Amino acid sequence: MEEKKLYTLLVYSENIAGILNQVTAVFTRRQVNIESLNVSASSIEGVHKYTITAWSDEDQIVKITKQIEKKVDVIKANYFTDEQLFIRETGLYKLATDIVLQNPKISKTIRHHDAKITEVNPTYIIVMKSGRTDDIISLYHALDEFGCVLQYTRSGRIAVTRGMQEQVSEFLEEREKQHG
Repeated sequence: MEEKKLYTLLVYSENIAGILNQVTAVFTRRQVNIESLNVSASSIEGVHKYTITAWSDEDQIVKITKQIEKKVDVIKANYFTDEQLFIRETGLYKLATDIVLQNPKISKTIRHHDAKITEVNPTYIIVMKSGRTDDIISLYHALDEFGCVLQYTRSGRIAVTRGMQEQVSEFLEEREKQHG
């Protein structure tokens, strides 16, 4: 059996209601859990970009990608490993102000992890960290050891390919030539 790895799928579609449900249903039918999901406008007007991460083996992720690409309103779908992408996430940490003020090591830990304090009030301190998933989780574990974490969350992954333009751009240009 193939080893499971974290794959990132970049899916491009027109902005039509119901596509997200169709895309996630492909994962459900194959019993593959989505690790993170981010949907936003892409650099191409009228085209939305879905950034989906999932643990899978390559054979399964190829099948999922092909099934997603068969959906009527999906323009293009590709899968990538982390090395092929520039990846970022954001973590938010809500810390107890009294504990942070009593222990200078906490502020040192925040600086050491290149995180930013974005709000301070008598009850809590908000810390924000942008970076790779491992870095965000690492800061959480470091802060949690101090017993000061009140809340923690991290965003879904955002990613761009290491190429010069959206991969869907070439596809759309070709389609335009054929139908133009």
